[in-house]
Amino acid sequence: MHLSPDDIIFWRHGFFKLNATIAYTWGLMAVLALGSKLVTRKLSTDLQRSRWQNLLEVVVTGINQQIGEVGLRRPEKYLGFLGTLFLFVALASLFTIVPGYEPPTGSLSTTAALAICVFVAVPIFGIAESGLGEYLRDYLKPTVIMLPFNIISELSRTLALAVRLFGNMMSGTMILAILLTITPFIFPIAMSALGLLTGMVQAYIFSILATVYIAAATRTRKPGPENGNHDANHERMHHG
Repeated sequence: MHLSPDDIIFWRHGFFKLNATIAYTWGLMAVLALGSKLVTRKLSTDLQRSRWQNLLEVVVTGINQQIGEVGLRRPEKYLGFLGTLFLFVALASLFTIVPGYEPPTGSLSTTAALAICVFVAVPIFGIAESGLGEYLRDYLKPTVIMLPFNIISELSRTLALAVRLFGNMMSGTMILAILLTITPFIFPIAMSALGLLTGMVQAYIFSILATVYIAAATRTRKPGPENGNHDANHERMHHG
């Protein structure tokens, strides 16, 4: 029983080593890249579509709607980044049905890398949406005294993202390993199903939190009735 896929070493040469975390991470990346290439190579706009294209459209549409519901006005702008985060974490959990596989998200190094990606993406999207000056001024709100606290908040939520995903994934693997030792024929099947469900939930939570952080940084929101009426009146005055 391994606490982390980091403990499973496939190859070592001096300082360099290849562990399960690295191997399975690159494996998942290859599956995502190859799968997307195969599914999208023959896209059709007709009513006759392949089952894989239908599945892809359901996934993309669902992720796009979730991003929009959080409050980002142009979900397609963030779909590539947030969708990839969700699919990677979800696929890492889904592959636990393969014997001998250890999810790389059970390693703190993997979840920390994903959290750092979010940490870097948030200011990039924020600056692209509102400009560097406006984005930096948000750190001084409501007063200059809040500057260190706002910076600490940015760092702490990145740490929370990494630890939350790592803890949930590792605990599920540990419980399954313990039950395999105690009752190898009864509980493992039920726990494997529960583990898959938990993994999907964690993928959803991780991507939604990333979406919320980006929405907060960009300060974007969907136009409501009042905003829509105001824009319409402004447009009529401009043309009038």
